Amino acid sequence: MAADEGGDHAMSDLHWMTAAAAASAIATKELSPVDLTRALLDRIEKLDPTLNAFIRVDGDAAMQAAKAAETEARSGRLRGPLHGVPVGIKDIIDVAGLPTTCHSKVLQDNMATADAVCVEKLRGAGAIVLGKLSTHEFAIGGPSFDLPWPPARNPWNPDHHPGGSSSGSGSGVAAGLFPMALGTDTGGSVRNPASCCGIVGLKPTYGLVSRRGVFPLSFTLDHVGPMTRTVADNALMLETIAGHDPLDPGSAAASQGHYGAALDRSLRGLRVGFVRHFHEIDTPADPEVTAALEHVARSLQLEGADLRDIKLPTLGEFGAVNRVILQSEAWSIHGPWLSERPGDYGQLSRQRLMAGAFMSAGDYMLASRRRLQMIAEVEAALREVDVLLCASSMDPACRIEDAAEVARTYPRQARTPFNVTGHPALAMMAGLSKGGLPVSVQFVGRYFDEATVFHVARAWERAAGTDKKHPAIGPRRRNNSLN
Repeated sequence: MAADEGGDHAMSDLHWMTAAAAASAIATKELSPVDLTRALLDRIEKLDPTLNAFIRVDGDAAMQAAKAAETEARSGRLRGPLHGVPVGIKDIIDVAGLPTTCHSKVLQDNMATADAVCVEKLRGAGAIVLGKLSTHEFAIGGPSFDLPWPPARNPWNPDHHPGGSSSGSGSGVAAGLFPMALGTDTGGSVRNPASCCGIVGLKPTYGLVSRRGVFPLSFTLDHVGPMTRTVADNALMLETIAGHDPLDPGSAAASQGHYGAALDRSLRGLRVGFVRHFHEIDTPADPEVTAALEHVARSLQLEGADLRDIKLPTLGEFGAVNRVILQSEAWSIHGPWLSERPGDYGQLSRQRLMAGAFMSAGDYMLASRRRLQMIAEVEAALREVDVLLCASSMDPACRIEDAAEVARTYPRQARTPFNVTGHPALAMMAGLSKGGLPVSVQFVGRYFDEATVFHVARAWERAAGTDKKHPAIGPRRRNNSLN
């Protein structure tokens, strides 16, 4: 699949406008929120039958909100930094008046009576909700073909997997259906679609973004994160949704803010720790991924960064701890439904969730104790360096209907360590494979230091022009390229 490359996009090319550019143009009355929303709804109508990014498009409500935003903008009343900018919401996150289905028959008619806190904050900043996006069932079971809605597909090649579980969020942002989306991340579910679809996905510091109004998978591993096409948009979106929520037991009181303040500063003197053993020894990566990671490292050195090798616990250890905690906590949520109505779950969800029934309290406590040790080891590494550089996915996306290849490649990743430790972690494009699919890189920072993660990510984005690479996509033609 060839990439569609371009610089600043004309107003006729509204689907590739960044959130920041759209908000600025709306504020100066150069762009109408109605025109932007209508253009995106037209693109959704054209492309979503191919991509299945949406479970439900809320077009009438979006147009109504766009008209209100236009009236406000004309009179100089802007709600906030995202005034008039459309956003997509992963369908495990509540949007008032719409069902929160979690892509499952179990919750097919589960109507939300209020917005999740993160949605409420986006609306407060002026964003316009376009609808609810496809996910893996309950953010764990997918890609699945035995659910009420089909799985989302990768816009770089719709025969391929878009990553999960925030699959519709990644697919839709990459395809230009909306400039930003909300995802959630328990074992990598923001960063996997970001990796597969070539966008920017951040798992913030644990507790930085409220999870109230988000259907849980694992209470101590769940995060809500922004998904965008650019680093600057990601920082802008995080600025909007971050903040303490006293009604979320996992919410943190600390919040630094000003996440985009250092985006264009030099990297000179900044220490970057390269965790090579993740992709060289623990889970050997596809050679194209390895080459891309080395290219990122060299590019950051040329930008002035001080590159050092860093050793952490192995991916196998991190994965085992994540698995025990996730499956134990998920069973505490799903056990009653799985006992009463197992047939309403898809096969993959049943299989993955049932494992939690066989975890003991002793298993959970051992994993929790090892988790504390792992946190200490990552904290020690981040006293030696400012940011970690490592792999995200070890392979480009595989074909979505090849169940054996999905099962083989899905665990081949380096994202779960930072759900275990709670450190902020960002995944983004590192390049394109020979097959025209994105390969990825991950940057990890100190607690509540998302600003430095964005700083390094922006340096790479600027050097490589990843923000200007988009899939050339059109209506689906089986066994053919898209254009």
